[in-house]
Parts: sequence; C-alpha cells; structure tokens
Amino acid sequence: MVATLDDTKRNAIAIRLADLKALQQLVIEKEQLFLKEGLDSEIADRIRNFLNDDEKNLGILETVIGQYGIQAEPRKIVREFIEKSKELFKSSELSLYDKVSQHELLKHQLVTTGLIVHKAAQKVGADVLLAIAPLNTINFENRAHQEQLKGILEILGVRELTGQDADQGIWARVQDALAAVSGVVGSAVTQASDKKDMNIQDAIRLDHNKLNTLFAELIQSDNPEKIQEYFGQIYKDLSVHAEAEEEVVYPKVRPFYGQSNTQELFDEQAHAKQALEEIKALSPSSPLFKEKVKQLREAIADHIRQEESTMFAAIRNNLSTEQSEQLATEFKAAKTRIQQKLGVVTESKV
Repeated sequence: MVATLDDTKRNAIAIRLADLKALQQLVIEKEQLFLKEGLDSEIADRIRNFLNDDEKNLGILETVIGQYGIQAEPRKIVREFIEKSKELFKSSELSLYDKVSQHELLKHQLVTTGLIVHKAAQKVGADVLLAIAPLNTINFENRAHQEQLKGILEILGVRELTGQDADQGIWARVQDALAAVSGVVGSAVTQASDKKDMNIQDAIRLDHNKLNTLFAELIQSDNPEKIQEYFGQIYKDLSVHAEAEEEVVYPKVRPFYGQSNTQELFDEQAHAKQALEEIKALSPSSPLFKEKVKQLREAIADHIRQEESTMFAAIRNNLSTEQSEQLATEFKAAKTRIQQKLGVVTESKV
C-alpha cells in the first residue's frame, strides 16, 4: 500500500521556507520603524522602496509556500532570533547606524537562506525546483537591497563619526554595485518590481505545471521509493488543488461558464480522487501501479486542457482584472487552509 509519507528532505525545505517567511515579516516590520526615525529624504525614499519590494516579496513567498504544498513552522532558533532582534531594535543604546547595520545582516541572512533552499531543491526533484522558482527573484532583489544598504551605512557612519555628510560619490559606487548585481541576474530584479498581482489563471496554471512535472518524474523513475515519494506528493497536491477549486473557483465561474460545463469539472475531479485512492492501495513495484498512474495522468491532462482553454477564456471575458486577482487570493488562502486541515504540515523540532 502506498503511504503518503512526508519525505524528510521536502519537510526540511518546508521549514526553511517558513524561516524565510518569518524573517521577511521581520524585515517589513523594521523598515516600517525606520521610516519613523526622521531620516533624510534620500535615505527615507530608499527605505520606502525597500518596504514596497518586501511587502510584495512576502506575497510571492506565501504563494511559493502554498505551491510547494507543505505548511511548516519556523525553527525555534529563528523565532528566538526574531524576538531578540525586535528587542534590540527598541534599545536606546543603538544608533541609527547600528540599526541599519543589523538590517543589512538580516538581508544577508535572507539571501543566504534563499540560495540554500534553491540549491537543495535541485537535489530533491524537478517539481520542488519548479515550485520554489519565484524565490530567485526575491533573492536577487534582497541582494540589490544589500548593496544599497552598504551605501546608506557609509553615509550614516561618516555622519555619526564626524557630524558631516559623506562624499556623495558613495552613491555612485552603490549604483555601480547594483549594476553588477543586475548584470548577473539579467532583468529579474527590475521585473520583480513591476510584477502585477497574480490572477486566478496564473495561480491554477502553477499547480497544473507542478502536477505535470510530478507525473513525468514518477513515470520516468524505476526506484520504488522515489515512485512512492512522487505519488505521495501528487496525492497531496491534487487533493488540495481539487478541493480549493471546488470551494472557491467553480462556484464563482458557474454563472457564466454554465451549469453543465462546471458540473463536468466537478465530475472529473471526483473520478480523479477515486483513482488516487485506488492507486494508493497498490504497491509501487506493481506493474499495475504505473499503468494506473498513466491513466490518471491522461485524465488530468484532459481536465487541464478544458480549464486552461474554455474556463480560462470564460474568466477573461467575464471577470475584471481586480476580480481575477481577488479570486486568486481566495484560492491560495483556501489551499493553505486545506493543507493545514489535511495535515500537509510539518513542525520543526529545533
């Protein structure tokens, strides 16, 4: 019998993603406090830009975690670090230079953790790498913030020691550093700043792409343990995706997509859930296992084609951009809630 066991490596990545989210929230809180520090206009503008980026990146990170499919809590050591950092920030003993210096280190911690998650994903599976891909944009943007913070530190440090403004050539050096970062990452940094909120079509398509990758990985594998792992992830992802669509998306589209078309989608997902249970009862080493998986894959492919063609077209023709984005927000929130209800969650022991 195939058990939908939580894979150790996948859980470890889920915990690091939870660390990232907690640290990202801390960054936002600190930047909001910085703007109350009476900064000069140029530095305040840069901090304000950081805050706009970081609030957007928190939304991207929440999408990544929902797409990854495992909810987790940050490690105890990270939770303790956050509480100590908040207390330290309130200390009257720290100068503004000290506070910005700590913030630059926090950005460095975010970048390093994000890069480690990306490298680990390369070792676990293509579906994991696909799910966490948007982290690259956040990593590059945080790296760019680091370079600007170094320039701010030079200005604040000279001002603190001498009472005079630093040579504004420092900003030119910061811009050179930013250009170097942008050259390495292409247009990812600037594209991230222009990224619009995700619409419901994009949110559903992300799930479809991950499922297609998981099916491909399973069918190509001859290792029963890996086959079990891939099926476990398919089982969890497809169950969560289907319930979220049935709860949030299908009732919304029914008035303009039609009763019969919408009911067809409900029926297809009911058949898929039944197929999942049948496959779950088989041994992954059984020849029938892969045959059943291939049949499920074909059925899901037909379902995806219908959603991405006729249903998506109906959404574009009947929902405004704002309505589609709001539906995506509701869909992602439903997925998170369902993941928690179904036990697609892991806790850190450290």
